[in-house]
Order: sequence, then C-alpha cells, then structure tokens
Amino acid sequence: MQNLTLLDGQKFQITIKRLCHQLIENHNDFSDSVILGIQPRGPFLAARIAAELQNILPATKILNGNLDITFFRDDFRRREGPLVPNATKIDFIIEGKKVILVDDVLWTGRTIRSALDAMLAFGRPAKVELLVLVDRRYSRDLPIEPNYIGIQVDSVNSQKVIVNWKEADSEDKVILLSEK
Repeated sequence: MQNLTLLDGQKFQITIKRLCHQLIENHNDFSDSVILGIQPRGPFLAARIAAELQNILPATKILNGNLDITFFRDDFRRREGPLVPNATKIDFIIEGKKVILVDDVLWTGRTIRSALDAMLAFGRPAKVELLVLVDRRYSRDLPIEPNYIGIQVDSVNSQKVIVNWKEADSEDKVILLSEK
C-alpha cells in the first residue's frame, strides 16, 4: 500500500475555517439553519464546524446534531452479521429549517441518499445542503453533488480515502491509500 497525505496540520484547520466562512456567507446568523453530522464519521466534522462557527459568531446559537443512517442504507440487508447502529442525537425540529448535512467523504452518494431518507423522520426542511471534507469526484452512483467542499480528490475505486480525527485517531489527517 502506498500512502499519500492530502491534508494535515495547519492546512486541515484552515480548510475547516474556510468552510465555516462559506457557510456564514449563505446562512448569516444561522437562525433558520441546522447542522447534521452523518454517522459514523460526519459528527467529527460537524462538531468542528459548529465549534468554529461559535468562535466566529459568539452571540449565535448553532444547532448541531448527529444522524444515524444504518437502517436507511440500501445495502443493510446484504451485510454479514448483525448491524450495530450509531446514535441519532437531534434535539431540535428541522421542519422549515435549512439543513446542512455534513460528512467526511463523499464517494458514491449512497450515504447521502440514506441520510436524506433518515432526516425526513425529523420534519420537512426548507432546504438541504451538503458539506463534505473530501469529495471523491468521478465515482458517483447517484446524482449527488456537495455545496461546500474541503478538498476534491480524483481517485479510482481501488483507492481509499481515510480521514483521521484528533478526537478518535489522535491526529487530523486525510490520506489516500493506493495499492502498489
């Protein structure tokens, strides 16, 4: 396996800050907006985004939650063994709100499709946007495109994009794994 570091250190932090400033341009004071991190890895990015927005806009209340999509996936019955769902934590109503779905990597689009289905259990949003740290272009199974992108990666299906988070993996880093 060959590793290529795509993002780490200060560039990782700058990317998150840039995404926050783009959100502020479109959502102003966030009074009608909520952030939902898609389990299992999206909540790390969503929490970082919410914390940074809170630093930039200290008088603003940022609504942030976590959305589990386990039983909304189109492949959940194909898996070997029992599924272990993650926690959904949404303690607010999304009815009529602008929802910002957040995930670490966008690849085929199937996770996002599942999140759209799961989200509807909490109300009908006025608008849904997608924020991803890594957009793996040219590999979609569904016509889904992000509104906010940290970095774009042109990769083939045999490659993997791994996002490490300080909270879970001891460092912030995006790695592209390739077979030799």
